[in-house]
Amino acid sequence: MMAIPNISLAAQQIASHATNITAAANQAVDTASSAQETSAYGAPFAGLFQEAFQKTQQLETNAANTVTGLLSGQGVDVHTAMIATEKSDLGFEMMLAFRNKAVSAYQQLMQLQF
Repeated sequence: MMAIPNISLAAQQIASHATNITAAANQAVDTASSAQETSAYGAPFAGLFQEAFQKTQQLETNAANTVTGLLSGQGVDVHTAMIATEKSDLGFEMMLAFRNKAVSAYQQLMQLQF
């Protein structure tokens, strides 16, 4: 009977992690939206960014729903919840790495002397 409290604790930690991912993804989407509004020339690139953010948010929403289903006992097993959470985490990290590369490229362009 000792495994059930550990599963509950793990599920709560997963839910907490999913909440943190949601906050970061929302902040990234807000940043992308404001960047798209200010730059008329970067529309295709901004659209690519926005699509990636939306897909990441969709993964996060799926993970949050799966964890909620696990915690409420709606027939979702731990494996499914962990897989959904890891997909969400990987999507967020990939989006973050993409953003970091774009910022790095922008900074390098700004350092060029003409």
